[in-house]
Amino acid sequence: MSTSVKGTSVIKSSLIDPDGGTLVDLVVPQNERASKRAEAESMPKVKISKIDLEWVHVISEGWANPLRGFMREDEYLQSLHFNCLKLKDGTVVNMSLPIVLAIHDKDKEVIGASSDVGLIGPNGDLIGILRSVQVYKHNKEERIARTWGTTAPRLPYVEEVISPAGNWLIGGDLEVLEPIKYNDGLDHYRLSPCELRKEFDRRQADAVFAFQLRNPVHNGHALLMNDTRKRLLEMGYKNPILLLHPLGGFTKADDVPLDVRMEQHSKVLEDGVLDPETTIVAIFPSPMHYAGPTEVQWHAKARINAGANFYIVGRDPAGMSHPIEKRDLYDPDHGKKVLSMAPGLEKLNILLFKVAAYDTVEKKMAFFDPSRAKDFLFISGTKMRTYARNGENPPDGFMCPGGWQVLVKYYGSLQSEEAGPQSAVLSA
Repeated sequence: MSTSVKGTSVIKSSLIDPDGGTLVDLVVPQNERASKRAEAESMPKVKISKIDLEWVHVISEGWANPLRGFMREDEYLQSLHFNCLKLKDGTVVNMSLPIVLAIHDKDKEVIGASSDVGLIGPNGDLIGILRSVQVYKHNKEERIARTWGTTAPRLPYVEEVISPAGNWLIGGDLEVLEPIKYNDGLDHYRLSPCELRKEFDRRQADAVFAFQLRNPVHNGHALLMNDTRKRLLEMGYKNPILLLHPLGGFTKADDVPLDVRMEQHSKVLEDGVLDPETTIVAIFPSPMHYAGPTEVQWHAKARINAGANFYIVGRDPAGMSHPIEKRDLYDPDHGKKVLSMAPGLEKLNILLFKVAAYDTVEKKMAFFDPSRAKDFLFISGTKMRTYARNGENPPDGFMCPGGWQVLVKYYGSLQSEEAGPQSAVLSA
């Protein structure tokens, strides 16, 4: 494992400032909500999707600090072309993904010359206000090409969000009428950047290292995280805290659902694979783009705002297989290289993954040793899913038993659902 500390050999304090200096909180205070709601009722309204609501959540809590709403055109162009924003004081903050709200022609007509717009959630409830709005053209092809570096078909976020979206973008300052809740039994995991910072203080953390994931935790991940803590102790830190931070917004259809992942993660802590005293498990509410080196900057930047001063990055972060060719969509080494050079991320310490694999001699997950490569088994996500679907156990030591049973149960339920319609057809 190596540490990239750009421009200095001094390890930076864990008391890392949010981008822009002050953490935004765009949720309307309790005593103002009734009047704001009444005001919003008289405004033109735009209905937003479930994924738009996830972005409202992200913006409102300061994950995208110092952004105070959906991007206006000048912010959008800076993000799209430069992957960063230049603030009024001349400082540069990273902003590699455009955070925008698309609207249709009919919405644009309804808004007309109004400067303020009410936002209606997917369930029909009034969830917020956009102030001093600006409507501008949504050039989808340019957005896709610059964000993903390709216009290949079947990119999950493009298919789900951008292709069906309107031809206009609306930017403005956001006011959210109530804290965003999902009522899915997982809201207690959705700690805001402010709440996370308070928890790090409560635990008297002098370093916070964040691990972003959208997959179940196996013992190779745990080895990496435990090794990172050991390295930080060796650097002189007294109480490094792990932020295990699974992504909780939109993911592609074949990813393991959030509720299953959270149950699996809790078993990892219950089984003692990770230490609950030095680990905080929380949900990062952002949707997933699968945009590789462009998106990994967003993942790192958001963790700065949450108070993490170390970020673990490995092979092909935020990447995926090419949707139509048999190869990775991005060079698997580019994500970590980009993070070490990205403008606006200089204050973040980048910790590079060591490669872990299953050691068939020691019968456990271990860091790969090229001198005895034949002793190591790489268990891919596809192989892991095959084991779980077939009810087979992976090699001993690959994953804690409690966590593995969660996956077996999940994939078993999928097979039952798939078998159900087939049985109905046969009986018919």
